[in-house]
Amino acid sequence: MQKTSGIHHISAMVNDAQRNIDFYAGVLGLRLIKKTINFDRPEVYHLYFGNETGNPGTVITFFPWEKQLKGRIGTGQVGVTSYIIPKGSLPFWKKRFEKFNIESTSSIRFGEKYIRFNDPDGLLLELVESDEGPTNQWSFGGVQADNAIKGFSGAILNSAQPHKTTDVLENVMGLECIGQDGDYLRFKAEGHLGNTIDIQLTPSVRGLMGAGTVHHIAWRAKNEEDHRRWKSLLEENGYHPTEILDRNYFKAIYFHEQGGILFEIATDPPGFSVDEPVAKLGQKLMLPSWLESKREELEETLPPVEVRVLEGDN
Repeated sequence: MQKTSGIHHISAMVNDAQRNIDFYAGVLGLRLIKKTINFDRPEVYHLYFGNETGNPGTVITFFPWEKQLKGRIGTGQVGVTSYIIPKGSLPFWKKRFEKFNIESTSSIRFGEKYIRFNDPDGLLLELVESDEGPTNQWSFGGVQADNAIKGFSGAILNSAQPHKTTDVLENVMGLECIGQDGDYLRFKAEGHLGNTIDIQLTPSVRGLMGAGTVHHIAWRAKNEEDHRRWKSLLEENGYHPTEILDRNYFKAIYFHEQGGILFEIATDPPGFSVDEPVAKLGQKLMLPSWLESKREELEETLPPVEVRVLEGDN
């Protein structure tokens, strides 16, 4: 059976680009691995944050656009994005959140302790300790490798039709249902990062797309051949995936599952060092070849941003 090994990346919408960088790089210690533009709307940045090399399963991406309206988290969306932190690092992160006046709450799901918090635009995030996944070697500001976020644990999906989303996860994407805890049904993929998906069984309010919401969740395909098989499998199962699109760092197809959530399937290769060396990831505005001639115009249009250590952090 065709199986994905887990989440490739998650993409969300926010308002302010610098505030976004200050939070995900400055507070959470993730690396800005790619500064490019939304290929469909080149006047808007597309910012990618991940581990030191931007491995699949670690990358969250953002479309920051000041003019977009505030969204509402609800059905048809990823409700919560979950990150893995090293065992024993929860006290570090609680103290760090206090330092930056970030409110957090604790909860237990499937026997695991989570701390949940919001980013500045209202996206729901959570941290969970786990031995899974390799250590993130990236250090920035007050976040060193021994406490650094490794990558995704997974996500909570807010489906308008949980039984339909269950069906696509099990019978198309190849995840295994491993149990239920209260209002949540849990699925596992075979990878070491981004492999845990919880479906909330009681639908919430209808989601409204906008700033502070997830746009789509992307699943991993091993390579381009595997990717083409995924497209054929989706079509055989009555879904209507897009044509294969070249996103420079991966090939992509998109489809809506019946619970209303936009799914993407993305190839692991070629990765984020295809157009700049690993040592310099995220430092320069990278453009696809067909927009390189408009570089000067785009650099004047896009707001100036920088990765910076926040005041008082070390």
